[in-house]
Amino acid sequence: MPAIEQLLSLAEEHTRLTGRPLVTLSYAQSLDGSLTLSRGAPLAISSPETQRLTHQLRAMHDAILVGIGTVLADDPRLTVRLVEGADPQPVVLDSRLRMPLSARLLSGRRKPWIACLPDTDKIQQQHLEMLGAQVLPLPAGVGGVSLPDLLRVLAQRGVFSLMVEGGAQVITRFLASRLVDQAVITLAPFFAGGLSAVESPLAHPGDDLMPALPRLDPLEFTRLGADLVVWGRLNYP
Repeated sequence: MPAIEQLLSLAEEHTRLTGRPLVTLSYAQSLDGSLTLSRGAPLAISSPETQRLTHQLRAMHDAILVGIGTVLADDPRLTVRLVEGADPQPVVLDSRLRMPLSARLLSGRRKPWIACLPDTDKIQQQHLEMLGAQVLPLPAGVGGVSLPDLLRVLAQRGVFSLMVEGGAQVITRFLASRLVDQAVITLAPFFAGGLSAVESPLAHPGDDLMPALPRLDPLEFTRLGADLVVWGRLNYP
């Protein structure tokens, strides 16, 4: 994906100009846009070939971000395993510090940075910090921790490129806030009828909807294994 690599090569300059990392949104969905069948129930979507692509993308980014819902449902490691490359820094959006002390992220080599609201449980914060996590209390925004404030803090910590993997609330918030610079989306060849990757409308009723919606432009695509992968830069009218 030369276009993705080209934009990532400009990530440091992007961060210097904007004050925030370059953000890549990446996730896998069914043909009807489902991430999973029901909340908290993981669904294997990607083929082996697109799983490998996901790990390649992880290795290309400084940090990787998921929401606490993904941690509770999948207990991910967020490491690079299927290709050669360095692990990105894990970042978790966890407004109320619900991160389990048994989470695999806390036993990894790179301990997670956990973004929460300032009024969360200080005892839980101490437990997490004793296990190596860094807790980042941040101001509130729409739907939880302020995303612009989080991205500013990540940039100050030397993160120039950030990969956002989900779940649905996180995907929706980043798109609605117009903070996604490029996207790589895997389409698996089946229907699921489950929970949508985008949970709420990205334009207001009454808007001239098509011009107002974020889109991939230019759009590129390829078949990889059984899946179709589409990617491109996000264009916000």
